[in-house]
Amino acid sequence: MKRAAVIGAGIGGLALAIRLQSAGVDTTLIEARDKPGGRAYFWERPTEAGIFTFDAGPTVITAPEALAELWKLSGHDIAEDVTLKPVTPFYRLSWPDGVGFDYSNDDARLGAAIAQLNPEDVAGYQRFLEYSEGVYREGYEKLGSVAFLDFMSMVRAAPALMKYQAWRSVYSMVAKFVKNEKLRQALSFHTLLVGGNPMKTSAIYALIHKLERDGGVWWAEGGTNRLVAGMVRHFERLGGVVRLGDPVTAIDTLGDLVTGVRTASGFELNVDAVASNADVVHSYRDLLKTSRSSQRTARSIVNKRFSPSLFLVHFGVRGNFPDIPHHSILFGPRYQGLLEDIYDTGVLSEDFSLYLHHPSASDASMAPEGHATFYALAPVPHLGKFPADWAELAPILEDRILSEVQRRLIPDLKDRIVTKFSYAPTDFRDDLHAHLGSAFSLEPLLTQSAWFRTHNRDDAISNLYFVGAGTHPGAGIPGVVGSAKATAALMLGDGK
Repeated sequence: MKRAAVIGAGIGGLALAIRLQSAGVDTTLIEARDKPGGRAYFWERPTEAGIFTFDAGPTVITAPEALAELWKLSGHDIAEDVTLKPVTPFYRLSWPDGVGFDYSNDDARLGAAIAQLNPEDVAGYQRFLEYSEGVYREGYEKLGSVAFLDFMSMVRAAPALMKYQAWRSVYSMVAKFVKNEKLRQALSFHTLLVGGNPMKTSAIYALIHKLERDGGVWWAEGGTNRLVAGMVRHFERLGGVVRLGDPVTAIDTLGDLVTGVRTASGFELNVDAVASNADVVHSYRDLLKTSRSSQRTARSIVNKRFSPSLFLVHFGVRGNFPDIPHHSILFGPRYQGLLEDIYDTGVLSEDFSLYLHHPSASDASMAPEGHATFYALAPVPHLGKFPADWAELAPILEDRILSEVQRRLIPDLKDRIVTKFSYAPTDFRDDLHAHLGSAFSLEPLLTQSAWFRTHNRDDAISNLYFVGAGTHPGAGIPGVVGSAKATAALMLGDGK
């Protein structure tokens, strides 16, 4: 393989492009939007006070060694382009009754925080940690960056999956070890960060706890957008080409081979292989219209379960808030019932749980002097379950979310707001071609993981590949970077 095209400059697409270019493959990265990043897009909002920088997400950076490896492939250091700083606590969790819990890998403080909730759960947490270490070893270290191309690969993984009771949910496994309900929520909410329902997502995803505990939670100085910019800079340093603002409109095929890509501007590129970091439904249904096998695959994928969408409120405010950490989780009055509303019944509930991102807690450059940058994120049903008029609903939900942050954290918040805007499920659909406005692609159920997920290489078209949230191993920065490693191995001939 001498020339390849990667569609979509999200973190997964960038990671794959860097791997290919590092191996000497002439790689062109084609992005529809005016900036790279995909879901890690960003906005700069000028005001009289100055410029506020808002990352779209993802904003929780874990597994920094997987990112650093992308530079080491060519003898470089990630520090040339990106400054990563540790964040502590990882998250501050709080509940409506005023109870708080700082979650970190500081054993003494974490043990004390657990004991405050329930002294008996200190020993239970240690047993959960041992379990998490096991699934991390089997699910992440051994399988996280290895492609599953046939059912036998799933069969070979089955003993480990059975050993760690992968058929159980993360929540049920956590509940096996700890009794306090708040602690159960604290140890199971992580699956929401990759689009999974803690009540249904495979217990294998408990590996996230070990991933964070060992590797920490990190922040890219200047925002996640600076991680993206650093990846672009490194890719171009190696000789790669980035083409922005020119959406791919077709992946051309001849028989069972891809021959090239075409874009909206009329640009055509003949290549030896194509890898898509675009939404998997969009890729198969819209970009491969002339391929009969791809249309069959598209019809199969649309019948799968997709992760929910998100509603985000970005806001810049007057003042600094040193008591509000970088990452907060504001749990609502319900946990399981709220998850059922979002994932199953498609109800936009009166109550909600929020992830609050406060990057200026770690990096003053994200806001003008004397100001702070925030976003509040609420998981909501995707458009297939809740086909609402979001143009009408967005201002209402925005006000409700800001009122909740005001009630629980910043009493005069609305008077302090300098600039604000929201991002709804329809924006995920329109900006990212995300099927049903899903924020994380396929829901990470056991029956939609590994071989059951979109394959890293198409079954019928031998030089068509996939990378990113919709393929193995799934969403999140470690997930899409792992998918890039698995896909690159296939494309470079190191995989099966």
